[in-house]
Amino acid sequence: MALTPEQSRAARGLLDWPQTELAKAADLSESTVRDFEKGRRVPSVNNLKALRAALEEAGIIFIPSNGEGAGVRLRKQPV
Repeated sequence: MALTPEQSRAARGLLDWPQTELAKAADLSESTVRDFEKGRRVPSVNNLKALRAALEEAGIIFIPSNGEGAGVRLRKQPV
């Protein structure tokens, strides 16, 4: 499943991460994250994978589209 700019923004919101934190976690430039989330450009496949992996590592679960659009959720923390 592809990562969308909307999912990236929503995931950062759930994590309370600025774009700089996501860029650091994905080992990418802040401009890559900023331009992707603003729809200015689509990063390379490898960069999209790095963004998604960083978000998943931080606890984000990606929800596939069910006719209403794709989404994100924060993984339940163990009690």
